[in-house]
Amino acid sequence: MVLALLVGGVVVALVVVGLFVFGLRRRLIQRSGGTFDCSLRWDPPASESETSGKGWVYGVARYNGDRIEWFRVFSYAPRPRRMLERASIEVLERRTPKGEEELALLSDAVVLACRHGGTQLELAMSEDALTGFLAWLEAAPPGQRVNVA
Repeated sequence: MVLALLVGGVVVALVVVGLFVFGLRRRLIQRSGGTFDCSLRWDPPASESETSGKGWVYGVARYNGDRIEWFRVFSYAPRPRRMLERASIEVLERRTPKGEEELALLSDAVVLACRHGGTQLELAMSEDALTGFLAWLEAAPPGQRVNVA
């Protein structure tokens, strides 16, 4: 009985420490400011008929100079999972979530189909975050090619 209580206490303590570290990581990411909630789908389905809620990963994006650093929310990694260079981002389309995507994304999300280098990707963010993102893209230094469709 004592052993079961001890093991249970250790498990609860590990869960509490894990949640604390999880929250601390989020605070450290947001500390420098310029962050917004942003789901990402890397290499989405090619045809519109294949659109589903699969492949979306919830994350936090942070502006850092001429790039956006994207962090998975449900991760302990201190480094960004993806980095998107402003000069390489090409906005292709803007749309509302369809079908199962409505369940996979936040309720007020707008989906932005983009190309980064040669890779297709989709970003889903709130209307306010989208306004800031497009303004950031358009604010590129003179001479950089920017396409915000």
